[in-house]
Amino acid sequence: MKIGGEYSFNNGKSVIEETYSGLLDEVRQVITNVNAYDHLKKKSQEKTMSGKMLYSPISLNKAFRDNFVKLGWNKVKVKCDYTNQFYVCDQMPIHNVRGAFREMDFVKCGLGVEVQFGKYSFMVYNVAAKMTIFHNLGFINAGIEIVPLKLLADSMSTGVSFFEQFVWDLENRGVADIDIPVLVLGIIP
Repeated sequence: MKIGGEYSFNNGKSVIEETYSGLLDEVRQVITNVNAYDHLKKKSQEKTMSGKMLYSPISLNKAFRDNFVKLGWNKVKVKCDYTNQFYVCDQMPIHNVRGAFREMDFVKCGLGVEVQFGKYSFMVYNVAAKMTIFHNLGFINAGIEIVPLKLLADSMSTGVSFFEQFVWDLENRGVADIDIPVLVLGIIP
């Protein structure tokens, strides 16, 4: 695969190039090492493209994971301890939530990476919430979000978001004082 678009959110590109240039090279290497055509293996059952071969997000995610792990990147998983102290109904039963967690796909030396082939809400959540949370917990200082360009998303299942839409959302949301620097990379075959 190759990078077809770059968007710097909250000075993400300059911060990452200055502070994490070696790790950015590794991210670019991982992207280049993933052969998109090896993952053109999902036969569509959708009415609008019945029988068409599509890129499999599951297969693509595995390829990215395998390549990042080879370079020493690790998943970070944080247990969530939920509270009931904000319940307002006296008769509210206490629900114990077990096994709840948040995770970041890949982390190395203070840089977090998320690979997202899902709906746009997940992309926005990753940058506007998850990366801030993992920063506040001391795991990352900056992040990279890898997403498909529209050209790639058009050859995936309906509903997969894409770089252009995501950039529009971030541009129109603006930067808040809690946002960390993030570089969004749009990829294509």
